[in-house]
Amino acid sequence: MMRKTCCILLLIICLTFPLCPVLKSQELTAKEILEKVNSLLNAPQDQKLTLKLVLIDKNGQEETRELIMMQKGKDLRMGKFLSPASQRGIGFLSLPNDVFYVYMPAFKKTQRIATRQKSGKFAGTDFSYQDLGTQQYDEKWSSRLVRAENEQYVLELKAAEGNDTGYSQLILWVSTENFYPLKIEFYDQHNKLCKVLTNHKIQKIAGYLVAQEMEMVDVIKNHKTKMFLEEVEFDTGLSDEFFTERYLSR
Repeated sequence: MMRKTCCILLLIICLTFPLCPVLKSQELTAKEILEKVNSLLNAPQDQKLTLKLVLIDKNGQEETRELIMMQKGKDLRMGKFLSPASQRGIGFLSLPNDVFYVYMPAFKKTQRIATRQKSGKFAGTDFSYQDLGTQQYDEKWSSRLVRAENEQYVLELKAAEGNDTGYSQLILWVSTENFYPLKIEFYDQHNKLCKVLTNHKIQKIAGYLVAQEMEMVDVIKNHKTKMFLEEVEFDTGLSDEFFTERYLSR
């Protein structure tokens, strides 16, 4: 009788907790999560986006701009303002090895941005030069998985040794379903929260996941920049010519 009771209890335990050891063995590390994020964001061979930017100051005053942005692979990215006329032609170019250029039509000059200057804002938006460069989270940051909640991984990222990222740390929320980054908190060199980026309306277009809306908020200056995706093209065979100083200054 005792043996039969033990067998029944063992069966109940197995039926109640059958997946516990399996789930534990399949838990992802922070590095593995970041690798999946990078693979997702850099999946297209190339991409061309037209974006509407709305800058909103602390008084609610809005300024609208249009930006075209192109990326090839994981290391080449270029962006140019199309409108308004006062901003038209202002652009940036992000190249491998953290090389970053800005072009200002008023001065007809291309300027290379030094590492110590990359925390500066680009053309009055809430995105820094560093933010606009291509992101390789698993290469430039040491990471720790803080928790998993509400179908999201929460990761703490600190700049890896030898990498000047402009921030002391990031807190990153990643979807457990598709590994798309949903929210990022940026902390300055004094470890104070300075900006928050959120991605909204994640949709699949031509087989790739894309955020239809993004919002970067400067929590210190109470200013924000919203980005709305108007058009996007993938895998069109963009030429390397688009990612040169010569093209940037056209």
